[in-house]
Amino acid sequence: MLEIIVLPLLTMVTCKETRAAIIALHKNGFTGKDIVATKIAPKSTIYRFIKNFKERGTVLVKKASGRPRKSSKRQDRLLKRIQLRDRSASSAELAQEWQQAGVSASARTVRRRLLEDGLVSRRAAKKPLLSKKNIRNRLIFCRKYSEWTAEDWGKVIFSDEAPFRLFGASGKRLVRRRKGERYHQSCVMPTVKHPDTIHVWGCFSSKGVGSLTILPKNTAMNKEWYQNTLQQQLLPTTQQQFGEEQCIFQHDGALCHKAKVITKWLGDQNVEILGPWPGNSPDLNPIENLWSILKRRVDKQKPTNSDKLQEVIMKEWPRLYAYISLKFSRFENAL
Repeated sequence: MLEIIVLPLLTMVTCKETRAAIIALHKNGFTGKDIVATKIAPKSTIYRFIKNFKERGTVLVKKASGRPRKSSKRQDRLLKRIQLRDRSASSAELAQEWQQAGVSASARTVRRRLLEDGLVSRRAAKKPLLSKKNIRNRLIFCRKYSEWTAEDWGKVIFSDEAPFRLFGASGKRLVRRRKGERYHQSCVMPTVKHPDTIHVWGCFSSKGVGSLTILPKNTAMNKEWYQNTLQQQLLPTTQQQFGEEQCIFQHDGALCHKAKVITKWLGDQNVEILGPWPGNSPDLNPIENLWSILKRRVDKQKPTNSDKLQEVIMKEWPRLYAYISLKFSRFENAL
């Protein structure tokens, strides 16, 4: 009779099903010796299953505790405090300091503990160093325009100068590579000691990109060049985008922007100024995002000389109009 019962069970392959079959036979009055004779499992396994069932009253396997943690919750909190005290400390340095507190753990364990607390290693963001005066002026500026709507900001023409360098030095470039491919030709970014640099001035508004001009090589923006740029680039842009409608012009506090001759010229042209613009605050100017996108697009085309670099910049600039339109429409919807 035992053979009749066990025969279908011999086809079982998983440990869980085998365990259940052994316990079922045991419950039906079969001895361990009888079950061993069926060869459903090794003798030691059968007797271990029966013993565990008698002790716990269930066929379920007790969940293993796993490898004990090297640290207690209190020690984990100490590690977190150490990391927050010095955000730039490496996992190896933290492991050494943790060891002084009585926890012998590897750098890998340190990283796992920090990940559990949401502390992830990331490249530090770059941001201008602000003085107390900068902070106060930024707060004044933000409060002054805090009630502006998307329609109000849509009347602003933002402007700025930006440098562009050859060989991908303008922006960041990420590549996906396999082990051992760090210096593969397709995974490197060529550099030179003194890359050619081109300085440009541009402007844009909610209606799209405006004029873009390239300064002559080895020429710094001064009040003469700036006035000429405003005359030749800004005025045509305001006329093209706004016509007779009043718009507002934004520029930062660079010395050539604050020159008396520039202030007088802007007044003579009835150009309303957004500001006063707080010093050391490029992050408040949305054109910085535009420069970043333009630099990535230019770097992708890998220009090899100054002439080619200028050509690519002038070609890619007007193509940003679609991007600007999309961003402003999302901004308006969010409001």
